[in-house]
Amino acid sequence: MEKTKITIAKGDGIGPDIMNATLSILKAAGANIETEEIRIGEKEYLAGNSSGISDESWDSIIKNKIFLKAPITTPQGKGYKSLNVTIRKTLGLYANVRPCKSYSPFIVTKHPTMDVVIVRENEEDLYAGIEHRQTNEVVQC
Repeated sequence: MEKTKITIAKGDGIGPDIMNATLSILKAAGANIETEEIRIGEKEYLAGNSSGISDESWDSIIKNKIFLKAPITTPQGKGYKSLNVTIRKTLGLYANVRPCKSYSPFIVTKHPTMDVVIVRENEEDLYAGIEHRQTNEVVQC
């Protein structure tokens, strides 16, 4: 069976450790994948790429259609735009879907019958990057 090619980004800080552990789990689970690694985040910003991602990295993501990324860092100040928000907007990932299910009785919990899905909007509101000061004490996003 042909392997599914996925794009991965190991990210910054603890990102490489998280990605390596994730890939180990996927391998142990029998995932039939081949990885194509790209570099995004802090190193790209500091190398002079103001968006934190190169055109070649975008090409890999679009071509493979599966993107697994670890945490990344956006440098503070100096007008850097969040790469996480850029990725969401560019790829139309407007919803963050979080299933929450209880694993009782295997895991002791206060809510043994919980089975809910939380859908959170990911592009507007605070993610839009539109802010202005209404008064000295009030900033609106």
